[in-house]
Amino acid sequence: MSWLYLLIAGLSEIGWAVGLKYTEGFSRPLPTVATVAGMIVSFYFLALAMRAIPLGTAYAVWTGIGAVGTVILGMILFGESRDLARLACIALILAGVVGLKWLGGAGSAQ
Repeated sequence: MSWLYLLIAGLSEIGWAVGLKYTEGFSRPLPTVATVAGMIVSFYFLALAMRAIPLGTAYAVWTGIGAVGTVILGMILFGESRDLARLACIALILAGVVGLKWLGGAGSAQ
């Protein structure tokens, strides 16, 4: 269940990171409220995941999901660069996240 919580936290991180773009410096109320709500959800599920997943693994996977998802949505929504070097770097982050999941297991929170 902890890995599901971590996935929800990572997906919520993508939502609030992209939401920041739409807040226009927190000057637009609706996107600002949605972004802050995404932050709260993300941190809540990250905290739940850390009950059973080691801190370093949970944080790295959370930021990895957020980084990869945010970059991909930046390409789709905002026309950001899709050059080969950038895609290779995203693949490396994704490989690290998968590796941490595979090697890290549930671990023990102490």
